[in-house]
Amino acid sequence: MNLSYWEQKTWFTDVDYTIVGSGIVGLNCGLRLRERFPNAAILVLERGMLPQGASTKNAGFACFGSISEILDDLKTHTEQEVLDLVKERISGLQQLRKVLGDDQLDYRELGGYELFTQEDTELYLECTRKMEYVNALLRPLFERDVYSLRTDNFGFGKIQDKVIFNQFEGQIDTGKMMQGLVSIAQQGGIQILNNCTVTGFEQIGNEVKVQLGDFSFTTKKLCIATNGFAQQLDIPEVQPARAQVLITKPIANLKVKGTFHLDKGYYYFRNIDNRILLGGGRNLDFTGEQTTKMEQTALIQNELERLLREVILPNTSFEIDDRWSGIMGVGNQKKPILKKLEEGVYCGVRLGGMGVAIGSTIGKQLADMIED
Repeated sequence: MNLSYWEQKTWFTDVDYTIVGSGIVGLNCGLRLRERFPNAAILVLERGMLPQGASTKNAGFACFGSISEILDDLKTHTEQEVLDLVKERISGLQQLRKVLGDDQLDYRELGGYELFTQEDTELYLECTRKMEYVNALLRPLFERDVYSLRTDNFGFGKIQDKVIFNQFEGQIDTGKMMQGLVSIAQQGGIQILNNCTVTGFEQIGNEVKVQLGDFSFTTKKLCIATNGFAQQLDIPEVQPARAQVLITKPIANLKVKGTFHLDKGYYYFRNIDNRILLGGGRNLDFTGEQTTKMEQTALIQNELERLLREVILPNTSFEIDDRWSGIMGVGNQKKPILKKLEEGVYCGVRLGGMGVAIGSTIGKQLADMIED
């Protein structure tokens, strides 16, 4: 970076709070810091032209977990831990809707559905058998049953006769969400600089030196909100997890409406602008998808197309319009990492594929960790 005196003085001098990552967590952290410190100089650094991880690349599910995901979580978490996870996701979605409003989010509560292929009979029977147990577990949060059996009225192929419906699941427009957050942040005087990759940091006296390639500056406090890229900043508990996505061209008279989960949530699809958006498949190659490369692979893209052709739209012709990838942050536990790494340095990472649901509250909690 070859910066002029003016550039260094205007953007990189007397910085109070620096946030790494301009996604849902980073911007909500900035907004909360602005509430706490009205006169502070807040700088957000983003490695990409747009948020590079998953905030503008996700499927836009306003969800808190399909029944098979919850049953899977119960194998490695206690009932109370799972209940706390779901509660946190609900609270995060409410916070997101409060900050931006449903119109800006284009929030639509069309419900969510979990499908089970004909080969998934064992999983299907387990989920239907334990549905009342899960409903009872979640009843203190919703005061009603969450999950119920419904007949497939969408014309899917090669699935079980019944689907499991979640009446509380919704969907949002991810692009409009991030536009709204950026707009509010900028109105609050929060500086956002793109194409700035943080390569390292170190404490120097009462400040933190932030390295951007061959350029560095100091900040009083540093907040890391990069999630899928956290490992590159020496947070080993977070592994990157690539999510590959495709979207069809518009389909006339598309009947599929809602959010849909398949194969324990490893596949997911929804309607958007008379198109089908479909993503997932990292379970086909966990090792290969543990990467930060924004690429697609034939293995996963071919499987996504097969699912479209045989399961989702078996009697409808379609064309693929676009493909992309996003990078999530996952780990051995679903609980996000919120902690002080060292003096003046904090992180809010490992959102486990639930960034839309919990990003707002994780960002707020990250900002609240910082001492005055």
